[in-house]
Amino acid sequence: MSDIKIHNIGIIMNGVTGRMGTNQHLIRSICAIREQGGVKISDNEFIMPDPILVGRNAGKLQKLCERTGIEKYTTDLAPLMDDDNYPIYFDSQTTLRRYNDVKTAISKGKHIYCEKPTAMSTKDAYELYELAQNAGVKNGVVQDKLWLPGMLKIKRLIDLGFFGRIISVRGEFGYWVFEGDVIPAQRPSWNYRKEDGGGICVDMLCHWRYVLDGLFGGVKAVSCLATTHIPDRWDEDGKHYPATADDSAYATFELPDGVIAHFNSSWNVRVRRDDLFTMQVDGTEGSAVAGLRDCVIQHRSETPKPVWNPDIDQPIDFYDAWTRVPDYGDYDNAFKIQWEDFLKHVVCDSEWQWDLRCGATGMQLAELGLESSEKRAWIELPDLPVINK
Repeated sequence: MSDIKIHNIGIIMNGVTGRMGTNQHLIRSICAIREQGGVKISDNEFIMPDPILVGRNAGKLQKLCERTGIEKYTTDLAPLMDDDNYPIYFDSQTTLRRYNDVKTAISKGKHIYCEKPTAMSTKDAYELYELAQNAGVKNGVVQDKLWLPGMLKIKRLIDLGFFGRIISVRGEFGYWVFEGDVIPAQRPSWNYRKEDGGGICVDMLCHWRYVLDGLFGGVKAVSCLATTHIPDRWDEDGKHYPATADDSAYATFELPDGVIAHFNSSWNVRVRRDDLFTMQVDGTEGSAVAGLRDCVIQHRSETPKPVWNPDIDQPIDFYDAWTRVPDYGDYDNAFKIQWEDFLKHVVCDSEWQWDLRCGATGMQLAELGLESSEKRAWIELPDLPVINK
């Protein structure tokens, strides 16, 4: 039997004490990869991530290390930037802190993988992409929803031609986030302060950009209304603060080939649908509705023929004519899948398409969505140039 070859690769993980950083990136991605024996390249070759946790609170970092079995942590990022044992820099800090640290990491020759938004403006986000491309470092931005089972099923249906000509896409995202006065809020308070990088447009339109780009070919224009429905909230310590960021966004997107998409994003909606996020795709030959994991379809041949008559009870149960799409196998964690692809990209130079330009295009849609809301106007999206290495 051939000897096993292990590529140990150091990763600076900055900002993983937050909920998403801890659960999705550290525990369900990096720790899970380590527990399975690394990322498989071949039968006798693997990539093993070697993380060091970075943050501002030593106590939180120590507890996180004890919880996960990770042995290394620090509150001092600067020395790690010059440490060749850690060629990858990962950032899941709050958005306001990301730009400067990613920029520094690029200047030190680190490969970059980070959460979105990558910066608080399209200009800064695109600058990070330019710097990384010109420095020749591998770079990527998290696009997790593309690997959710529900979205993978939609992609398979598109590839199979199930929809015929796609007409429209409808997305519904959100849930009720408690104000924090009587029942504690289930989202951090900075999400509702514009001065701290909060706002649902900046948060969610970045997601919708890569979903629409990845599944339907791009976004040509946006019309958006962003608003703050709940003006008063209470923070983690029970202290009242004014909400200065938008908490709901109602956006319509013009896609290629005449396809229209409309996505409602709100932290002020009570859920009566199959999941916290659902997306419906309608086409000439069929329709599908996907949540985070499940997907149901209705072919043209099974579409009921309702007649408008408000004087009688509805005789059709519209849920009956939908069929659940099979799983066709197991689905791994969406964040973990992209982490594995990025690690193979760094070590093996494998194909990779979700670079920091994707972070810039996501921020572009968020920024222009807010501009559209302010102007009450449709805004076209200019192309952001691709920089070849």
